[in-house]
Amino acid sequence: MSTMTLNQSSDYSKVIDLQLLQTVPSGIHLNRRGRLARTFVVLSLAIVLGSVVSAKAGAGTDSAPQASGSFITVTVAPGDTVWSLANRLAGSGDVRSLVSEIISVNSLASVDVATGQKLRIPLK
Repeated sequence: MSTMTLNQSSDYSKVIDLQLLQTVPSGIHLNRRGRLARTFVVLSLAIVLGSVVSAKAGAGTDSAPQASGSFITVTVAPGDTVWSLANRLAGSGDVRSLVSEIISVNSLASVDVATGQKLRIPLK
């Protein structure tokens, strides 16, 4: 490191660091190890950010896809309701659970159905 001492007429001497006198646009010079460390920090932050985004998007969920079941397609006749269709096809099973399954499988907003509408009914 280069230093220069200037003696003045006063009682003290002034030490000037010649490296500080050089003008550097950014003020910081990184050596190879510093650039490598900066690259690793930026890369690790990008990986953390990517994992947070993917977890929010559902990529990290543990739920397995549901197994596709067997369905029959029924065309709604005049006077049919979801309850009457479920009652006819439930047999000895629970009619209420079949009604809720029909509503969820067909993405119905309510139990109202129109004549001629095709409904998928899960078989058990």
